[in-house]
Amino acid sequence: MPELPEVEVVRRGLEDHVVGRTIEQAQFYGARVARRHLPGPLDLSDRLAGNLVAQARRRGKYLWLVLRTPSGFEQGLIAHLGMSGQLLVEDAGAPDEKHLHARFTFADRGPELRFVDQRTFGGMALSDLTDGGVPETIAHIAPDPLEADFDQVGVARRMKSRDSAVKRALLDQTLVSGVGNIYADEALWRAQVHGERLCSALTRPALSRLLDHAREVMLEALGQGGTSFDALYVNINGASGYFDRSLNAYGQEGRPCPRCGAPIRRESFMNRSSYSCPHCQPRPRPRAGLRTARP
Repeated sequence: MPELPEVEVVRRGLEDHVVGRTIEQAQFYGARVARRHLPGPLDLSDRLAGNLVAQARRRGKYLWLVLRTPSGFEQGLIAHLGMSGQLLVEDAGAPDEKHLHARFTFADRGPELRFVDQRTFGGMALSDLTDGGVPETIAHIAPDPLEADFDQVGVARRMKSRDSAVKRALLDQTLVSGVGNIYADEALWRAQVHGERLCSALTRPALSRLLDHAREVMLEALGQGGTSFDALYVNINGASGYFDRSLNAYGQEGRPCPRCGAPIRRESFMNRSSYSCPHCQPRPRPRAGLRTARP
């Protein structure tokens, strides 16, 4: 699933090319793309026609368009990108993509917005908004490190109170959103902390610095269009990001650590992989009374 920088790249593209335009027609191909909208795709199409796209917003990995009806009522159209979802701005005459699942045409007769999804894990759904302008269905998602009201002191305090691995805390979207496997590994590498270190064993200043590193690495990735390992993660013009060339830990197994030269290691983590430096990020010692698994 795309992480915060990749989703923010898409959001900015929508802000430039879609915000301020009125939807003339929304077409959904197949029921799967609108499966989160329980009344179905035809109902969703009817509800979207005639709406003004007022804003393109994001929280963490979640993206939505704020739609305004002619009477002034606002709702959020959430775009779940899933593993391979793409929002593309295309000329009306451009050939349809093979995995096209939704098409938005606009009253100004300008370029269309298309939702393409090869693996069909993504989709769209309409939701009422909270007083803060966040869709009610994702109101449980915590603010992310790039939001103005992100409470870093409070997040560090809550992390400190947890007797769980620090990488798990970084990935907990109800605690801090937007950080996924890639940027968690990069932030931990910068902080020289192993992901299995317990939050409770780290000081609050150390946890706050880790959050600083998460913000820094995501801002750097954003400046390079995000991280694209294949053709599935692209911006609205179909271009890939290139931050993968700047990764220090994630996906770098066997390559020398840019800081000390030790070969980067890969370890199993929650059915995924974690990458770290064995010298800069030593594994924590087992707690007394706990057995370590044999290799």
